[in-house]
Amino acid sequence: MAGAKQGGGRDLTQGPIGNTLLFFALPTLASNILQSLNGSINAIWVGRFLGEQALAATANANIIMFLMFSVVFGFGMASTVMVAQAVGARDIDSARRAFGSAVGFCFILSMIVSVAGWLGSPALLHMLATPPEAFDLALVYLRVIFVAMPASLLSVMMMMGLRGAGDARTPLIFMLVSVGIDIILNPVLILGLGPIPAFGIAGSAAATAAAGFISLISLIFYAYRKDLPLRLRGSEMAYLRPAAAQMRVMLTKGLPMGLQMIVMSASGLVMIGLVNREGLLVTAAYGASQQLWTYLQMPAMAMGAAVSAMAAQNVGAGRWDRVSRITGYGLGYQCLITGTMIVLLIAFDRALLALFLGGDSSAIEVARHMQLLASWSFLFFGCTMIFFGVMRANGVVIAPLMVLIFTLFGVRLAFYHLGYPSLGADALWLSFPVGSGVSFTLAALLYLQGGWRKAKLVVPPSEEECRESMSAESEPAGRIVPAG
Repeated sequence: MAGAKQGGGRDLTQGPIGNTLLFFALPTLASNILQSLNGSINAIWVGRFLGEQALAATANANIIMFLMFSVVFGFGMASTVMVAQAVGARDIDSARRAFGSAVGFCFILSMIVSVAGWLGSPALLHMLATPPEAFDLALVYLRVIFVAMPASLLSVMMMMGLRGAGDARTPLIFMLVSVGIDIILNPVLILGLGPIPAFGIAGSAAATAAAGFISLISLIFYAYRKDLPLRLRGSEMAYLRPAAAQMRVMLTKGLPMGLQMIVMSASGLVMIGLVNREGLLVTAAYGASQQLWTYLQMPAMAMGAAVSAMAAQNVGAGRWDRVSRITGYGLGYQCLITGTMIVLLIAFDRALLALFLGGDSSAIEVARHMQLLASWSFLFFGCTMIFFGVMRANGVVIAPLMVLIFTLFGVRLAFYHLGYPSLGADALWLSFPVGSGVSFTLAALLYLQGGWRKAKLVVPPSEEECRESMSAESEPAGRIVPAG
């Protein structure tokens, strides 16, 4: 049956493209929303119970965490594409090899980062110029978070691998588990309810750590209980030792993908610096607007990831006739969902902004003005992510990175500096649609030019791997449908 689930995964090479893509993307979108809501709720717990210094401490620590997750996101997307192409080619053994190498590499990397992060936390916070009054709290918080790093990063890597196999439902389930535990434990461990002592800010970090470990262990148990396609058994456990061929792809493709996230983050930091020059009122308005813009980005990120996995499966299956249609549906859904959210945001902007600024704040009108000028740029941003997602499905990552660097830093900053004398602060808000429009145009030209279709993301097997693959043809491990 077209699009049917296969041991927890979904065949994305068959059936109606529109419905398959939509139902594959929605769980990823829900996961993204859950993550953001979790961060917002945790910030409320910390801010309300522990005060501004503690909230500032978590903000400083979270910058470091974002950089770590950006790198792992890149490796995760590379493994997603490798797994998806192998699944599309009906080669579950290659999918497991790619998944095993990714998980094994992530474990080694996360252990190194965890130890180095614990030891280097003071230096990292000094580099960020953490305010002295928040330094001790930030150090405690960050060190506990680094202890939880292996579980957090492994969970991200495994969830992205599962999406490559066409399974977006399982990652959503365990994102719910993680978020639920984190939200419940935060006030318990911060305040010390019942027999549990109060840990303060360390309790907030410990809640996140506990949620990560419990979610990871539950995910592993579930994978074996349900016999998901990517679970490793017996001799397949050797796949956890990172193989040179897979690692070449992970590093050459994963690092540029991670850098895309870092470039976007760095651009945001530059924009905050420029906004700060406009005074406290504008900075407060921008901070509230950013909270809303975070949600406008989510359809683009979720649909881009879904399009990438679906296109990669079809590339692996040689179904190039479906890839262009996947792109079209991705663009259509992205514009529909993001466009609807923009209309709702602008229609109810005063009430939404009051959640962050208070109903009587004079910053609300400033924020409403910048919403009108900048919010619609996320339509361009989303379409750019769709084009990049499809090209990424065939291993093209350098050109998208160059486009982002050029538009986020070159175009945006040039427009700001040229327009500021006549436009004032409006040059900042208009730089969003200008930069996004240029990146969309360049991404569309790259896609239509078609050179990305000639790229190859093929890991050349060694002689030993070939022999093992031939032997596996008659064993359950070599089939797309798991044994049992």
